[in-house]
Amino acid sequence: MKKTYIKDLKNFTEKDVTIAGWIDVRRDQGKMTFFDFRDTTGKIQGVVLPNSPALEMAKETRPEWVVEVKGKVNARPEKMIKKDAFNGDIELEVLDIKVLNKSETPVFEINQDTSVINEETRLKYRYLDLRTDRMQKNIKARYEIIKFIRDYLDKEGFTEIETPLLTKSTPEGARDYLVPSRIYQGKFFALPQAPQQYKQLLMTSGFEKYFQIARCMRDEDLRGDRQPEFTQLDLEMSFVEEEDIITLNEKLLIEIVEKLYPEKKIQQVPFPRITYAEAMEKYGTDRPDMRENKEDKDLLAFCWVVDFPFFEKVAKSDNPQAKGEWTFTHNPFSAPKEKDLEKLMNKQDIGSIIAGQYDIALNGSEIGGGSIRAHKSEILKSTLEIIGYDEEAQKKDLAHMFSAFDMGTPPHGGIAWGLDRLIMILRGEESIREVIAFPKTREARDPMMDSPAEVDKKQLDELGIQLKK
Repeated sequence: MKKTYIKDLKNFTEKDVTIAGWIDVRRDQGKMTFFDFRDTTGKIQGVVLPNSPALEMAKETRPEWVVEVKGKVNARPEKMIKKDAFNGDIELEVLDIKVLNKSETPVFEINQDTSVINEETRLKYRYLDLRTDRMQKNIKARYEIIKFIRDYLDKEGFTEIETPLLTKSTPEGARDYLVPSRIYQGKFFALPQAPQQYKQLLMTSGFEKYFQIARCMRDEDLRGDRQPEFTQLDLEMSFVEEEDIITLNEKLLIEIVEKLYPEKKIQQVPFPRITYAEAMEKYGTDRPDMRENKEDKDLLAFCWVVDFPFFEKVAKSDNPQAKGEWTFTHNPFSAPKEKDLEKLMNKQDIGSIIAGQYDIALNGSEIGGGSIRAHKSEILKSTLEIIGYDEEAQKKDLAHMFSAFDMGTPPHGGIAWGLDRLIMILRGEESIREVIAFPKTREARDPMMDSPAEVDKKQLDELGIQLKK
């Protein structure tokens, strides 16, 4: 189909064009019919004159019908120009309308802000919700941010590498989503909570700078504004120290704001750094909101939080993978600060061991976190013993990591950003669901697909699964 995008119509004044898209609004005024037509690039007012051969078809059409429209682009008279409107100085004189598909009456108006509509309804009819101007801008902005990150890291010498989605259940903090194997019945894959182990294994493999726009899945009790599946920028580097990783990521965040959101103001550069102990004492949280004016929607207060405790005492009920009286605060693959290495190896004064971990907070939300990693078997072994993993359990779950660490793994570290949350803040939204194309509800359901859903008994039999009643 040869067509012109609505955003380009100004280049075709006094010329005939063909556009394709949706009817946003139809208004009958006397013997004339006015339209607002919409495509992925914008809107244009169309007018069907009383003597137009398109008038009969125009009267039949309804909002959200998909149409191909032929017409002439005309400059509006001076007194009819809408200076603040997109394409406010032109209109399309409609000569022909071809209906490509009809639409039932939508359950809500597409040309309004749907944030006030019941979330269940919006997610059930997400394909309609995504047609709205706000959601179109949010999802396209998401793409622009991710593309900017890719281009930036490419220039910095990083290699983007995809890691498996079918992997193994190992100790990483939350519950795994499990996938039963049909071929190896009684055994299960796990969907990745993060590509943590794979990216460390890539360091062993000699890929010095790795990144990935990674999909992550965690079967955890939903608290607040979380999703069972989410997207993160995953990044790892060899032969680095904590300062190298912080510097790179800080520069990237500043570039994103300055290039894509110049109307935003970063409160302080370089970003302030405080220790975990200072954050808890002063703000009562490890993700402090340091904005000087919390009413300013364009103010961005980034903050690095460093020097986290490596371990904390926790009830097993609070951590589904906890096996002992201690658990890790971030993940078990971190390394301790050099001054605390001896305490880790001797398992002494465990509560005082500080990890080489760092988080990045923005306006009271954690948007990323990482660490310098363990790259020697004995460090990982000692960490796992502290959290209750005996030698048998270590070999069962992590033999591949021990083997890799014994094969010349370089010192390395990395970070992961919560892309959904970063984009949410930059877009001025209140929920990450506003910047994800097809999110789940707060109860981890998809009303549109009606999932999770039951499956046929035949499928369960093939997997060797019998459900308890």
